[in-house]
Formats: sequence, C-alpha cells, structure tokens
Amino acid sequence: MVDVSQKAVTLRTATAKGKIYLNRTAFSMIDFGDSSSSAGTATMKTKKGDVLSIAQLAGIMGVKQTSSLIPLCHPLSLSHVSVTLVPSEADSSIEITCTATCRGMTGVEMEALMGVSIAGLTIWDMCKAVAGEEMTLGDIRVVEKRGGRSGDWKRGE
Repeated sequence: MVDVSQKAVTLRTATAKGKIYLNRTAFSMIDFGDSSSSAGTATMKTKKGDVLSIAQLAGIMGVKQTSSLIPLCHPLSLSHVSVTLVPSEADSSIEITCTATCRGMTGVEMEALMGVSIAGLTIWDMCKAVAGEEMTLGDIRVVEKRGGRSGDWKRGE
C-alpha cells in the first residue's frame, strides 16, 4: 500500500457516474409513478423484486467493501454515501451516480467507482432474464473530486 501517513486529514468527496443500457422490454418495466420527471419515485419490478431499490442498496454496500475487493486500496471511514438511479427513456438507460465522502488522508474515488459498478451489476443481474443479451454497462468515470493535495476538479461533460 502507498504510505499516506504524511498526508493531511481533510474532507474528501468523489462522485462517479455510469450508465446501464436496457432493451425496451426491460425499460418498460419501470414505473415512474405520477410523473416521468419524478425519477425519485420510479420503481422497477422483476421476479427478484424492486430493481432500483435493491441496486441502490447494493451500490452503498459495495462502497463499504471497496478495500476488501481492490488489492492495496486503503480502508476508509466513510461519513456519507449516496447512490442515485435516474431512468432515461430517450435511450432506455439508467444513469447511476455515486458520491462518497470521508475525512481522511486519501481520496474516495475508488469507493465512488465501486458504488456505480455494483449498482449497475445488480441491475444487470436482476434484468438478465428480460434483457441479458442486449444490456450494456459502461461510461463509468469519476466526474468530480474535492479535497486532498491535488485539489478540487470537475469533469466537463
């Protein structure tokens, strides 16, 4: 592991995004509630249960396991994690956003990336019977970082 003992303890936040592209059949299983603009109330049911809620929980759990799954990744004491899933009818996709925050000596980029990846893989697992051959998971990247020696930055999108 890289020695971070000389680094300052600062508030560090990272946000990552990615997308999972579904086929129309799987995407049509999303219930937007009263309004399609209200993504926060969207649900997606399969035989395995509510896909979006389970994927959100899986993403959070994945963030907490990052140092166990990625060799040489420092274990961090996380202070906040959020995972959001926003369906887009235009391309039958679900955009996944994960933000991780801690006060520590090293950043949380890997944790944010892990949250997006695990949430996406959970959606894949829960929808594979309906869309397995047609799904694509990708566009996974860190879009914003705050804190630490390298400073703050935001990816232009």
